[in-house]
Amino acid sequence: MTEQRQNETCYVRSDPSPIPGMKRFSHDAMATTFEILIVHEDERYARQAAAAAFAEVDRLESELSRYIENSDVARINSLPAGEPLLLGLDTFECLKISARIYAETDGAFDITIGSLLQCWRKDDGTPRTPSAEDLELARQRTGTHLLQLDETEHTVELSVSPVQVDLGGIGKGFAVDRVAQLLREWSIKIALISGGYSSVLALEAPSGSDGWPLTLSHPANRGQILARPHLCRAALSGSGVQKGGHIISPRTGRPTSGKLAAWSGAPDAATADALSTAFMIMAPEEIRKYCSDHPDTRAMVIMNKREVEKDKILHFGTWKDSTCSA
Repeated sequence: MTEQRQNETCYVRSDPSPIPGMKRFSHDAMATTFEILIVHEDERYARQAAAAAFAEVDRLESELSRYIENSDVARINSLPAGEPLLLGLDTFECLKISARIYAETDGAFDITIGSLLQCWRKDDGTPRTPSAEDLELARQRTGTHLLQLDETEHTVELSVSPVQVDLGGIGKGFAVDRVAQLLREWSIKIALISGGYSSVLALEAPSGSDGWPLTLSHPANRGQILARPHLCRAALSGSGVQKGGHIISPRTGRPTSGKLAAWSGAPDAATADALSTAFMIMAPEEIRKYCSDHPDTRAMVIMNKREVEKDKILHFGTWKDSTCSA
């Protein structure tokens, strides 16, 4: 599973060393490492719950990855226009969340950006500059509004074809949410779940604490700590640009600049995951309005020095040391 953004350059690290009774479990999936921290008196039970959670992540990857043959996403990407395709419930739900955030961010988050990414990258992944004709054709095949979702039948239909869907900008967060749901079903209440160093979701806080301690680091200097929030019943996600890299705006079809990194806080990991991508595209005033319209959302962005003269780190919404959703 790839990404619309290069989000693992933007660290959201857990710092759980002082937490007594904590068990740590990890598993490689979706081109990253998932980690679950659980506070539970029975280590064997916690290990079994973590194993079930990681099996769920693997199952989701088999449906959501565009690189796995016969996955739901791979079948969408080869679907002719006007032909409905029956989807699994998880894929359909992920597409619904993606469509909601696409609308809320005025297209800044777009899971159909695959054709545009192909325009700007060679087969080996190195950058290239597309022709005007190639770029226009890719733009005609870009836009989540091109996916027609039928909630009754759980099908998707394309307005044009081909459309290249890539859930990399939301898939890890979606999987983290599903892990949280499974842990609750196992009656595990105190846990922290991360999908790589980009998407983190906390359940209840460890006893005697305000939340799970996290560290947000500058993507260009891991030693520079930007914030140390404590997280409970909420999610955080980060996106950043690697040195020499760029992010393609689905709005314009061209590389965008202005930000080095963006973090978002939201009640669930899928939304936080998608928003950290969108906030790399959106103007500061758009981010401010989004957080104002969605009081349970917060953002922090690092602007390029050439974009602002003084304060290059901007905060939106209620950003504080203790981040705990009601």
